[in-house]
Amino acid sequence: MSRFRSLFQATVNVTKKALTWELEEMVPPVEKCIFKFNSKEDLKTWHLYSDSEYGGLSSASLEIKDGGNGSDCTGVFSGNLSADMSQGSKLNINRSGFCGMRSKKFDGFVDLDGYDSIALRLKGDGRCYISTIYTENWVNSPGQSEDNSWQAFVFAPKGNWYTSKVPLSRYLPTWRGNVIDAEMEMNPGRVVGMSLSVNSQGGSFIGAKSGAGDFRVEIDWIKAVRMP
Repeated sequence: MSRFRSLFQATVNVTKKALTWELEEMVPPVEKCIFKFNSKEDLKTWHLYSDSEYGGLSSASLEIKDGGNGSDCTGVFSGNLSADMSQGSKLNINRSGFCGMRSKKFDGFVDLDGYDSIALRLKGDGRCYISTIYTENWVNSPGQSEDNSWQAFVFAPKGNWYTSKVPLSRYLPTWRGNVIDAEMEMNPGRVVGMSLSVNSQGGSFIGAKSGAGDFRVEIDWIKAVRMP
């Protein structure tokens, strides 16, 4: 009888472990690193854009800053926002004064199912920045090559490192910077890229810096997280 009990208990323990392993495979980890900014190699994933492509005079750069004292390096997205247009420009844009950094398209998709927020570790200048998630095109007309974009404001306090957590539910569907006035739902399982941008108009946070002039934000990482 004791031998039978031992065999039964061993079978139960094995079954429990198997169930635990299956559950761990079904439930993703609490956080998932999407981008880090700790080396020049990390920055090769990104490219810059600004209103200068349309005749504006804004400029931007993305560089690595040495952390010093053994600390990790971080990325620095900085530049100047200008509301002016270059003389003789034949292009007509509704507003100037914007810069951004956009990731190259992923090789396939990044699956954010199982996560509910995007977290960014930043050291800013008191401005509002715009976090954008690009997903596979299914909102717009079939056959269009442009990705769907979903945007939310991110406040970057001045002086200290800060982790901003933005619920995916706060990302609104946009078309060329304008919010689409319709009820739409993001497909977090088909993310193809992300961007971080800034404009002279500012954002929705009271007291945030706005207007033309210099901007600067340090970036350590961008993660998908599941809030408790």
